Amino acid sequence: MRILLVEDDDLLAQAVATALTKQKYVVDIAADAEAGRELISVCNYDLILLDVVLPKLDGISLCRQLRQSGHQMLILLLTAKDTRTDKVIGLDAGADDYVVKPFDFQELSARIRALLRRGNTSLPPVLEWGALRLDPSTCEVTYADISLNLTAKEFSLLDLFLRNNQRIFSRSAIVDQLWGAEKDPPEENTIKSHIKSLRQKLKVAGAKYDFIETVYGMGYRLKAISHKQSCSIHEPEIDLNQQQILLTAIAQERENFKAKVGSRIAVLKLAVDALRKSTLDTQLRQTAEQEAHKLAGSLGSFGFPKGSLLANEIEDLFQTQKYISQAKCFYLDKLLMELQRELEKAPVEQTQNLLLIISNEQPVVEELIKEAENQELQVKIATNIAAARRIIPSLNPDVVLLDIDIAKDSWELLRELSQRSPTVGETPTPQLPVLVFTEQDNFSDACGGLRLRLEVVRAGGRGFLQKSMPPSQILESVSHILQQNRITEARVMIVDNDPQALNIIQQSLESLGLTLKILKDPRDFWDTLTEFSPDLLILDVEIPHINGIELCQVVRNDPYWKFLPVLFLVDNLSADIVEQIFASGADDCVNKTIKQSQIITRILNRIKRR
Repeated sequence: MRILLVEDDDLLAQAVATALTKQKYVVDIAADAEAGRELISVCNYDLILLDVVLPKLDGISLCRQLRQSGHQMLILLLTAKDTRTDKVIGLDAGADDYVVKPFDFQELSARIRALLRRGNTSLPPVLEWGALRLDPSTCEVTYADISLNLTAKEFSLLDLFLRNNQRIFSRSAIVDQLWGAEKDPPEENTIKSHIKSLRQKLKVAGAKYDFIETVYGMGYRLKAISHKQSCSIHEPEIDLNQQQILLTAIAQERENFKAKVGSRIAVLKLAVDALRKSTLDTQLRQTAEQEAHKLAGSLGSFGFPKGSLLANEIEDLFQTQKYISQAKCFYLDKLLMELQRELEKAPVEQTQNLLLIISNEQPVVEELIKEAENQELQVKIATNIAAARRIIPSLNPDVVLLDIDIAKDSWELLRELSQRSPTVGETPTPQLPVLVFTEQDNFSDACGGLRLRLEVVRAGGRGFLQKSMPPSQILESVSHILQQNRITEARVMIVDNDPQALNIIQQSLESLGLTLKILKDPRDFWDTLTEFSPDLLILDVEIPHINGIELCQVVRNDPYWKFLPVLFLVDNLSADIVEQIFASGADDCVNKTIKQSQIITRILNRIKRR
């Protein structure tokens, strides 16, 4: 599959190209719309990754021009503008989908796979031709269950033939599809050599040598098979090695990015210094705005989400403020220093939620996989209970969707997963949330339906679903479970000097697995806030040195922290105090005198809504 990436941020473009190349895509890069249009005129692309903000001509205009001239390739917009209007304009211009910057590399890969499959609806997630199977999501190829160790070009050749199994490809057509535009085309013998090597590897696995046949004077194609197997959903192989290759490539590109990003910070620093001295000219200002825009769109992708927000704030100041006052200049200085400190921290690892589906119902599973990719949810399949037991320890899924109709011992597996507990001296095995789904959707017998649901509850199931439900509704239940799981990963910062209240909250929240940071002296508030980075801030009104309401106002005035959930825990909930609390921007306030369980429930509900 051939992809054109039109992106003016060279560091981000190189990182994306590296990640996609590791997944066996052929990737060309264009730094602006004009260069992209030239490549499109001479190469056939399956997909264009198109940045919206480009020099000379914006991405949406290029998209519109391509559609007006009859180009039908898939177009995925990369946009830093996360507003409904911008998305609608892009889709109306002819784009097939969009991804908001900064993006997660693995999520981008999943969206590309989903879009490519959507672009050719006749193709299943796993491509087959007789006993040959190629899984694009894991880059694994097998023949008669024997794994084939292919080079990147051999994999791309086989993928090309499988996706176009009725077509004959000449050598020149293969070059157009599989070699980058910036490279010199290979010699004729190079194509022959790749075909010969691929044939030999297939033959060793048991295929006939002419599995890829030569049509003399025309080119190559897959040899027709007498009883062509239907293309249906199969269990994608759990290829942790391929996933590790991708993660390693992303980590390497992150290091390359960190090594080179200093030049962009230097431009911003130069602009701020010139602004302070009243010598900032139009050209330097535009350059600084462009560099800030690139940082806003890329830092989050490399594990610095707060850095993206800070860079976005810097871009807005350069872009929207015709005259930047001395106060704004000091604010820019502060943002830049925070950005530099942020880049000195360890990057936040990017992870996708993983759903394990245990079922052999092919039509149901196929629809769930399609919907999951649209929701950027990673999915693995086990078609039987034995396979599920084998892969769960290494896979460590976030949620399990278990088909209880699959086998009698599915109930036993449900109990095992729901009742796992840490073992002394061994690696802890935490409980896995399991949602049950079944074919049994006729509940006219109320007692029978209730008995089955009770059995699921007693076995530890977290949900009861029917296979007849729409895939989106099933995955909505999965998302709900994932949201509940995230509560236990939350970080709560408490600013209070009331030992009794602190003791109650600390014992209750830490027993649920939440991470707490207790601050009794608010003079260290800002340093603690930025270092701990909480998901919820709990304040008391009466604290030494600084009023809690003033602290809340400080948080709401900061561009990065202004959306942090804030809950007040106070002794006196008089009407006047309540009015001041909510006027300062707080989300909730709770009286310390109510029941302990009610306090904890209010805190957890606030975390859920963050």
